[in-house]
Amino acid sequence: MARILINASLAPSLYNFRGPLIREMIARGHEVHVSAPTIDAADRDRIVALGATPHELPLERTGLGLGSDLRYFAALRRLIAGIAPDRVLNYTIKPNIWGSLAARTKGVPAVSMVTGLGYAFAASGNGIQRAVKWLARRLYGFALRSNDAILFQNPDDVRDFAAAGALHDPSKVRMIHGSGVDLVHYAPAPLPPGPCFLMIARLLGAKGIREYAAACARVRAAVPEAECLLVGVTDDGPDGVAEAEVLQLCEGAIEYLGLLHDVRPAIARASVYVLPSYREGTPRSSLEAMAMGRPVVTTDAPGCRETVIDGENGFLVPVGTVEPLAEAMIALARDPDLRATMGARSLDRARSRFAVDKVNDAIIDALAAGSGR
Repeated sequence: MARILINASLAPSLYNFRGPLIREMIARGHEVHVSAPTIDAADRDRIVALGATPHELPLERTGLGLGSDLRYFAALRRLIAGIAPDRVLNYTIKPNIWGSLAARTKGVPAVSMVTGLGYAFAASGNGIQRAVKWLARRLYGFALRSNDAILFQNPDDVRDFAAAGALHDPSKVRMIHGSGVDLVHYAPAPLPPGPCFLMIARLLGAKGIREYAAACARVRAAVPEAECLLVGVTDDGPDGVAEAEVLQLCEGAIEYLGLLHDVRPAIARASVYVLPSYREGTPRSSLEAMAMGRPVVTTDAPGCRETVIDGENGFLVPVGTVEPLAEAMIALARDPDLRATMGARSLDRARSRFAVDKVNDAIIDALAAGSGR
């Protein structure tokens, strides 16, 4: 039995995205501790129900200040010293950096999951922002040098990570198929008779919120009976779209459902899932929709293209475009047989490639490989 510490940047992700992994670790006899910022009572109850022990740490998930990050690093070091884990598993950029460094200082083997390259690897921004991003990439590469393995979700991220100078030992790279999807929890649901489109995302510009809104307006004009839904919550990061703008974008074309803790009813209501994101690790929301038998319209972008075989279980469209996105949506809105055929192929692809038990096996194997250090 091993004592494992999992470091996250968002408490709900521990049960929404890592719940099956945590349950599998515990089923194998491991003791699991998790850390995240701002763990409220509901989060704590859900984490404890999984069988893990939660620890709240002072992480500013979207902040760019070094002082707050160093406080998080110090808190991680204290936590590792206090619980004495045998292995550390990190995911998302700040836990990957500071969790890896903290584990190194305490002599604990660590594995990091790159679930997307994020803001630090984006080219946009003013001079100060670009300098901060450059420093973040250098720090990322330095921190991950001591990892036993680095888990990536798509080959584009591996290539760009290396090009940015953040990957010093390619032999440590392990590929996993996203976070996987729980095929029991996200069970197939009958397609509704009419066309209904759904997007689930944090409300960021890079998720394609604005393109989705513009495409939905075109769809509604061409196919008046079509419905368009949006599920998501505002994000205070530098690319966040303010709620006032979201409501303006949705006006007359999209039903905005806000944050949903259980997205299955929304997916069941929809007949097509849409994610016009600029880049992902592997989008979990697309996998959930596929597992429930929905065709997917997404971008031909890193991570997104991993989920769809163009013309088979959905359509791939160019990043940042509206007309191709609207055309793909309209084609599906007008053809219920196409929606059914592509939805069935989505389910087949989810089962064969993205089942969560296969992904969890790969993650646990990577952790176990570092246990001999």
